[in-house]
Amino acid sequence: MRIRRAKYAGACYGVKRALRLVNEAISDSPEPVFTLGPLIHNPQVVESLRLAGAVAVDYIDQVDHGTIVIRSHGVGPRTIDDARQKGLKVLDATCPHVSQAQIAARDLHQAGYLVVVVGEQGHPEVEGISAYSGDQVVVVLDASELPVFSPNTKIGIVAQTTQTAEAFNAIVDAVKALGIDPLVHDTVCNASRQRQEAALELAAEVDVMLVIGGRNSSNTTRLAELCARVCERTFHVEKPAELDPAWFNGASSIGLSAGASTPESQLVEFEQELERYFSREQCL
Repeated sequence: MRIRRAKYAGACYGVKRALRLVNEAISDSPEPVFTLGPLIHNPQVVESLRLAGAVAVDYIDQVDHGTIVIRSHGVGPRTIDDARQKGLKVLDATCPHVSQAQIAARDLHQAGYLVVVVGEQGHPEVEGISAYSGDQVVVVLDASELPVFSPNTKIGIVAQTTQTAEAFNAIVDAVKALGIDPLVHDTVCNASRQRQEAALELAAEVDVMLVIGGRNSSNTTRLAELCARVCERTFHVEKPAELDPAWFNGASSIGLSAGASTPESQLVEFEQELERYFSREQCL
């Protein structure tokens, strides 16, 4: 059995940076450390941080003192102001690419544009970007969700950083089809593009494709959806214990990819488990 890893897979720069900042805070701060929501969408990592001393909370009001970490998905400016007014030390672990999307949305709004965010309604990153976009922000994932715009409406478009280029371009084209020439800021992260392209390329060449990462991770889920288009036996998995031997019946090759919130250690864990499994099979 041949086990192949996608050229680009696993934790991106923004996730690695967030983890480094939190671990440094745990080591250096004499006061408690909290993350505002899960630091990244990876249950195992969030649990390991809890055990190390960084507890995830849902609201600023749940914290009276110590350090509050703004997670990689970012938040709106009011949330940071509220934390500082409470006297909390704010550690901003927002992914730099997300920060760029927030700034783009803010600049569009301040220039008088109605901001369209291509992304998932309710996703924390989208909520943060929307907070910079003014009261009339429009969040859509599909062209059918676009409202009716007046022909003279000034439209600016940004994207949730983990969206596909395909989804982003479809919204841009749909707005243009309405006779509106939007001001476009393509804020899809290059790391997301690389992972999507590499996963698709590998999925087309293997019998079974495993996409590793949290089920609450939108970028990992999107990777699995893309791979399923070209590899029927595509499985989104979080832990090696979820592997089912039936998935590999008659297969000669397995591809591995992982979302941007999946650390290297989890990828290696899957590789080692697969190698052990197939070594045992050969001995039977």
